Amino acid sequence: MSGKLLDDLGRLQRSVIEVVWELGEASVHDVRDRLGRKKKLAYTTVLTAMQKLEKAGWLRHRTQGKSYVYLPTRSREEAGANSVHKFMERMFDGDALLMFQHLMRQNKLTDKELRELREMIDKKRKETRK
Repeated sequence: MSGKLLDDLGRLQRSVIEVVWELGEASVHDVRDRLGRKKKLAYTTVLTAMQKLEKAGWLRHRTQGKSYVYLPTRSREEAGANSVHKFMERMFDGDALLMFQHLMRQNKLTDKELRELREMIDKKRKETRK
């Protein structure tokens, strides 16, 4: 599978993979119909984008009748995690604590969000003690 980051995809390819993630699987017609609500796209334009995504390892296909149905090869969460990891490497020299410190200083968090973070920290602490 390609190591290409979600951030490296072009606007159309990103839109296509988002639709496939949303639907779980999709034909070119499905994606074109969904994207066509915002901007009219030619069938061949969407087909080319999907073929490029398949070649890059983002999609795979199965045959259904005379059509191809495309499926994602990784979840949105996996792609996002990879992008965050690469971002952390690039911007914070791989230092997760430094990144979190920056985020904590720059963002106003609600009491609910702070409780959720505390729960995540407590859970992680228990996991590392095992």
